[in-house]
Amino acid sequence: MAEYRRGHNLALAQLKAIRAILACRTAALGGHKLTCDACGTSSILYNSCRNRHCPKCQTLSKERWLQARRAELLDTQYFHVVFTLPHEINALAQGNRAAIYKLLFAAAFDTLMCFGRDPNHLGGLIGGTGILHTWGQNLSQHIHLHCLIPGGALSADRSRWIRAKPGFLFPVRALSRVFAGKFLEQLQLLYEEDELSFADGTADLADPAAFAALIRQLRRHKWVVYCKPPFAGAEHVLEYLGRYTHRVAISNHRILAHQHGRVRFRYKDYRQGGRPGVMELDAHEFIRRFLLHVLPDGFHRIRHFGLLANRTKRDNLALCRELLGQPDPSEPSAPESVEQIMLRVADLDIHRCPVCQRGNLQITATLEPTIQPWDTS
Repeated sequence: MAEYRRGHNLALAQLKAIRAILACRTAALGGHKLTCDACGTSSILYNSCRNRHCPKCQTLSKERWLQARRAELLDTQYFHVVFTLPHEINALAQGNRAAIYKLLFAAAFDTLMCFGRDPNHLGGLIGGTGILHTWGQNLSQHIHLHCLIPGGALSADRSRWIRAKPGFLFPVRALSRVFAGKFLEQLQLLYEEDELSFADGTADLADPAAFAALIRQLRRHKWVVYCKPPFAGAEHVLEYLGRYTHRVAISNHRILAHQHGRVRFRYKDYRQGGRPGVMELDAHEFIRRFLLHVLPDGFHRIRHFGLLANRTKRDNLALCRELLGQPDPSEPSAPESVEQIMLRVADLDIHRCPVCQRGNLQITATLEPTIQPWDTS
């Protein structure tokens, strides 16, 4: 890793992610000595880094996020819409991650809101949640936005709930054209306002003629928007959401080996119908691909819009439930503890001694960290 850092100019967020992931659940971050009060067996539990790009640290965050979303589900069908950027934008996105990702959210949400307001479709205010993913199964750059949308709209006078047709939200070809137009219009504006950076492989795009040629090429490109069939019920919505909200570019169980400077991992080849395969990459190329998907500091990869926009969500949801004849949710329960989540998700009692299965583990010593996970020195 040190060799890779010496040969590459990394962003601060990438340095933080590397530092945190390498130190996660090691002595570097400190921890606790646990001793069984029945058999006396001792073990060390090292602290987690809690970095949002770490494959080992997402379960608790995901479960707590889903628990908070349960009370927001409406008694209606839900749709999953995916907006994908053409790969010709990838190089530009590498040097302008925050700007391009923010533009993707804005163009997708604006497109959905326009179709929702159109009386030929729903004629009211819709809403939903968008979740940014930037990777494909082989860790290549594949920038796309997953949107989960209740199948209906709140009328302009806020007096009724307008249901979407069963199994149909909006025509995807029309969505694709409008989405492309909105994205490219705003991309051109970013260029004109000098909000884009050009370096290395994109340096030639600083020239107005070259950038105009890129815009023309993208206008000719077939933009992809995909709308999946609606879900069978609220719990299916949550189950599905859990697959997308706190994912990282690759999970540990997909990595098969790291030997002689090469990394082997499992992937699904969606060009071949999702057929499973094994890919082998040079370790430096594997690291480069992984770091492509580290988000800028402070960037929110999960955002809400329309009915679910944070400022008005509470009132909007209360009104929608009333119009749908849906009972108000019960008072929110206290957030689950780590112990409760691990028992529910992994059937693991973290206080029970794994050796004798009788005693409880007690903290008998604290191990101080030697680094902080955000330190990039």
